[in-house]
Amino acid sequence: MQPDTEINREILIAELGYIGYESFTETDELVEAYIPSDDFSEENLINLLSNDFQTIQFSYTSEIIPDQNWNEVWEKNYFQPLIIADRCLIRAPFHTDYPKAEYEIVIEPGMAFGTGNHETTSLMIAEILKQDLVGKAVLDMGCGTGILSVLASMRGAGHITEVDIDSWAVKSTAVNAVFNKISNLEIIQGGAEAIPDKKFDFIYANIQRNILLNDMPQYCKVLKLGGELVMSGFYFDDLGSIKERATELGLQFKGLTEIERWVATVFTLK
Repeated sequence: MQPDTEINREILIAELGYIGYESFTETDELVEAYIPSDDFSEENLINLLSNDFQTIQFSYTSEIIPDQNWNEVWEKNYFQPLIIADRCLIRAPFHTDYPKAEYEIVIEPGMAFGTGNHETTSLMIAEILKQDLVGKAVLDMGCGTGILSVLASMRGAGHITEVDIDSWAVKSTAVNAVFNKISNLEIIQGGAEAIPDKKFDFIYANIQRNILLNDMPQYCKVLKLGGELVMSGFYFDDLGSIKERATELGLQFKGLTEIERWVATVFTLK
């Protein structure tokens, strides 16, 4: 893909999801997309790449992968038990050998984003571990697997609202809530327009930069005075535009954390 940028990759993955691709992995060189062989249509793929991405050049290959135990593949190659901030363990249901931790979150990876392995998810989890959430109302925007909401509930949040535009994410969130015995949450499919008309003490948004810039006004409408907005999903180079937009909306910058150029920021509404 040329130009091979983070935004172009995110758009490509989203569009492939609409035509049936169910999971994705990325390397420095390429995006790997997976679809059941019976659902694969080269014509649909060519139409997508030629009609929806006229300014981007693509090359692709395809192959049929033999049936195998995908849990074992995930466990061996992609999703190992992970400890974040020395306090929070993230593991899959199929893991049998893992360390003990103060918080243990079980995540069925599926195709939704958020297993803790990505820097932005780790950054968000580390921020949640610093917060006093007892009895608080939480909004988790772009909830993915629901991993942030699960931790918020474990840390005493009173009620959690999860919003994601992707139907797979909504299903994944519901499954992971059951795995972790979480019941104090509400799952909504949609974008910022689907945010309920109520106030939240904490808002989490681990989403791509342009979406954050566009949706921040909606977040501010439902954030309580003195409440915190924690955002990630962008690089340190994008911090200037994020802070500028936040300041315009009356948000005060509290601080940031960074891993490998990825950033999580905390703002309060004054």
